[in-house]
Order: sequence, then structure tokens, then C-alpha cells
Amino acid sequence: MKKRLLALLMALAMTLALAACGSAETETTTEETADTVTEDTTEGENEAEAEPEADADTEAEAETETVEPEDTEEDAVTETVVTRIGSLKGPTSIGLTEMMSWDSADYTFTMETDASALLTEMVSGELDIALIPANAAAIWNTKIDGGVTCIDVNTLGVLYVISADDSIASIEDLAGRTIYLPGQGTSPDYVLQYLLAQHDMSLDDVNVEYQSEATEVIAALTADPEGVGLLPQPSVTAALNKLEGFSIVLDLTEEWGAVSDTDLITGVTVVRTAFLEEHPEAVAQFLADHLTSTTAANEDVVATAQRMVDLGILESTAVAETAIPYCNVTCVTGQDMKDMVSAYLQVLYDLEPSSVGGTLPGDEFYYFG
Repeated sequence: MKKRLLALLMALAMTLALAACGSAETETTTEETADTVTEDTTEGENEAEAEPEADADTEAEAETETVEPEDTEEDAVTETVVTRIGSLKGPTSIGLTEMMSWDSADYTFTMETDASALLTEMVSGELDIALIPANAAAIWNTKIDGGVTCIDVNTLGVLYVISADDSIASIEDLAGRTIYLPGQGTSPDYVLQYLLAQHDMSLDDVNVEYQSEATEVIAALTADPEGVGLLPQPSVTAALNKLEGFSIVLDLTEEWGAVSDTDLITGVTVVRTAFLEEHPEAVAQFLADHLTSTTAANEDVVATAQRMVDLGILESTAVAETAIPYCNVTCVTGQDMKDMVSAYLQVLYDLEPSSVGGTLPGDEFYYFG
């Protein structure tokens, strides 16, 4: 009995001892867990405090990036190119009249009565583009340092023979006549020489009286009503309004076509090669605008006639309206331009090499852009 009681007491003591150990372990675990939670929470708070510093740097960078585009926009601002255009007070200016009416800041315009004045301005760099006789363009190509480039044909044949004698019906009928024409060594002069040569004639078979400009031809015919005039449009129409009994007896475009497989060309447009290389976009824009302008000149004759009077090209809108359809205003570019001009210049070169400056321009003379 005593033994059984003693064993019972020992078992109870062991149970109490085990319970005490379990309680101590639980407290240790709880303390460790609490320490761990406290440590993790503290690290999280430190990281949270660090994040505003990172955001501040990011905002500073964002502010810097916001300023940069403004600087870039300022750097991107470029100066507008103003293209300076010169033309002669005659048919080559008709196709420009619409452009002149735009009052565009992209262009300035100058009109002269003599191609040599335009040449001087091109050489000095005062002009960028000029509308001139085709043979003059070839001559300029050798006279201007760096040369010029032909970019379009602006006017086809505009030459006519006028007379009070309606018996003149062919080139041969000009034999023995006194012919008044504007300018020695000009397009009218060379066209006349070519047509005479094609009919086995020369200047020796006629009496040529060179005048400085169309108005002087009209004055000479007034004084010599038996004389014959060779003039371009629109001067032809102006002359017929002043000279009683005179009429067109020969269309030299038709006469040219009868003896040549080339086109009779009056005017071409050239650009200083240096300007073309520096501002190709401006030249391309001019060609697009020139085409628009020439189309308007041909389609709205009344408005074009009024602009011609406003610009001092002619004195009368009635004369201008009559003349415009005879002026063959056009804008031919690219390969077609090159084919037409090179063939025409070849005819003049074969007739008289000095008429094109002594040599024919190469392919680099023509613009295909």
C-alpha cells in the first residue's frame, strides 16, 4: 500500500515538472516572436521613410525633363527662306502674275526690260531664280560662277511677223523687206536667221533694223508703214492696236514647226546652282507654285489681264485679254523640259555657237527633282 502511494506521488511530481518546462518554452517563443515582429516593423518604417527621398529625386528628374522639350523647340526654329525671283517685262512674266498676287512672304519679285539687268543681279547674288530666254540661260551657265540650273520651260513660241502687206504668206516673201525687230543677238534674231537658212536665205537677203525694245519697233513701223515687224506677244497685240492696217502675216511657231522637229521655245526658268544645293525644298515649292500660277493665268484670262495691267506689263486689259491665248504660257519640267530645251539649243548651236555661249550645257544643267 505504501509502495503504491509512493509511486503515485512520484508520477504527479513529474507531471508538474513537465508542465513547468512547457510554460517556459512558450514564454521564450512568445518573446522571440515579439522581438521579430518589432524588428520587421522597424525595418518597414525605415524603408517607408526612405521612399519620400526617392520620390523627391524622381520629381526633380521629372521637372528637368519638362524643361528640356522647351529648349529643343527653340533649337528647332529655322529661318524662313525668301526666294528672290526676276523676270522680263513680257510673256515670261505672265505665268508669274498669279503668284505675285498672293503677297506671300516666301517670294519677292523683280521685273526688268533687259535680260542683262537680270544677269547682273544673278551674278551679284541679288536674285535666286530668273525667267529668261532659253539661249540666254545657256550663256549664263558659263558666265555665272557655279553656273545656273534650268528648272522649267515657262513660255513656248510667241513670235509673229506683222505687216500692212497681206501678200506676205511665207518666209521667202520676206526677201528684200526691211524687218524691224527688238535686239541683236536675241531670240527673235536667231529664230529669224534659222528660218531664213532653212529656206536657203540669209540676213543678206533682207534688211534688218535692230531696235532696243518692242516699243521702238512700233515707233519705227509708225514712221515706215512699208516695213515689217517681228515681235513677241503681247507686244504684237499692242502694236496692232496702234498701227492702222497692220495684221499678223506669219506665225513663226508654225514656220519653225514646218522645218524642224524641235519645239520653238521662248523662255525658261533658271536657278542659281548654289541656291538649289542649299535650298532644294524652296526650289521644289517654287515649281509647284509656278505650275499653279501658270494654270491660273491660262484658265482665268480676265483676271490675268487685270493683273498684267496692274503690274505695268501692258496698258490695256483688252489688249492683254486678246494677247494671252497667243502667249503659250506653260510650265514644263523634268525629262520633257530637258528634251525640249536641249534640242532647241542644239539647233541654235548648229546655226551659231555663240548664240548659246560657244558650248552646249551638259546634263547637270537640267533639274530633274
